[in-house]
Amino acid sequence: MKNLSIILLVAALSFGTVASAQEMTVQEMTVQETTAPETPLPELPEGLEDLFSDEPLAETPEEPARRGGGLPFDLSGFAEGRFGLRLQDDPLQKDISLGEARLQLDAEKSWEGFTLNLVSDFILDPVADDYDIDLERGRGAVDLREANLVFSPLDFVDVKLGRQILTWGTGDLVFINDLFPKDWNSFFIGRDTEYLKAPSDALKVSLFFDAFNVNVVYTPRFDADRFIDGHRVSFFDAMRGGTRGREAPLRDLRPDDWFSDDELAVRLYRSFGAYETALYFYSGYWKSPGGLDPVSGAALFPRLDVYGASMRGPVGAGIGAVELGYYDSADGAASNPLINNSEFRFLVSYEQEIGTEFTAAIQYYLERKLDYDAYLASLPAGLRAEDENRHLITLRLTKLLMNQDLTLSLFNFYSPSDEDGYLRLNVSYKLRDNLRVEAGGNLFYGRFPDSFFGQFEDASNLYTGLRYEF
Repeated sequence: MKNLSIILLVAALSFGTVASAQEMTVQEMTVQETTAPETPLPELPEGLEDLFSDEPLAETPEEPARRGGGLPFDLSGFAEGRFGLRLQDDPLQKDISLGEARLQLDAEKSWEGFTLNLVSDFILDPVADDYDIDLERGRGAVDLREANLVFSPLDFVDVKLGRQILTWGTGDLVFINDLFPKDWNSFFIGRDTEYLKAPSDALKVSLFFDAFNVNVVYTPRFDADRFIDGHRVSFFDAMRGGTRGREAPLRDLRPDDWFSDDELAVRLYRSFGAYETALYFYSGYWKSPGGLDPVSGAALFPRLDVYGASMRGPVGAGIGAVELGYYDSADGAASNPLINNSEFRFLVSYEQEIGTEFTAAIQYYLERKLDYDAYLASLPAGLRAEDENRHLITLRLTKLLMNQDLTLSLFNFYSPSDEDGYLRLNVSYKLRDNLRVEAGGNLFYGRFPDSFFGQFEDASNLYTGLRYEF
């Protein structure tokens, strides 16, 4: 309820300020979000624009022409088939890592300043072999991606209410202040990267002022990550001292009371010349399990507050960014080894075009435990202590060929402190404007079977897919 009180206060202040605002036409309201008073950033090299976008992937010029078809609303979507195989034997999982047919329908209807969006996936997935629909965990025959209403009640206010995909921050597949839900199972088994972002059931209010802009996202009931629990990918369970898979997936006790177990995320941002800066605040819970119930063995989601900042802009011939965050974990976390310690997180990145339609991007990420001595003192005998600092370096290489119809992509995570890593490879070829074939791999490696990436070594896989858009 604390978060609900804060958002009501923000809304009251906004509506009070508008008393002197001039009236505006419906047409002006519908375009407000695109005319926000921001200083545009320098353009990124081709192929990197979408990685830092606030919005879902942009339409291609051909898409509007394909919409409609005589229906009273716009309709688009795609049909896709994907297949993947594990490269190593995992006795706790099926040999086939991915085998699904997916149909996505995207319907949009606008009238008098309001826009209704519905995006839903319909899935035939014999690998999961579970068609009971669970919209929170993204399981079953239906995955509702979006169901929201967009409108602009005032000339400086945009509102999106309902299920939606949310993101912000500067990281490329590394997240500090983006505390919206992620789908790590989709990411690891070879679904399209867009499925890394899981939907939120939330209210997003965007306020545009002369000096700065504000995004406020209120989620009335906690939305957790679709985290690795053993259903699709096995993982190392320290309490069991071994690997856990689909026959005994991890149970969790997630906060789920409406308007009590809520979340609040705020971003205040503005540009100084070509540099975009932002301040962040989050109040809610660890998005993936950050604790363990010692009695039931169920995963817990302890309280979490996050305070952060970021800056991004031109550096030399490329684009640089820096982002940091202070993770204030639940009370008592410092001396409780079953609850995540408070942390300081830091990210610095740089990307540049290093050849014709060939871009490179590198990131350094630090995760530091803030109460390390207390953590060591409370650790039960027999459990391996984690390092105080976790270092991570990422490299992305992207090459476009054949008039940009062919895309070659490599993304590698490497942690010198954990001595492990994760290599993502992808080749995508556009057969036609609306037909794309791709293949790739998710390759995990590491020295220890219980390290962050090393525990997933048996989940290494190759996959292929074919998508037809309409």
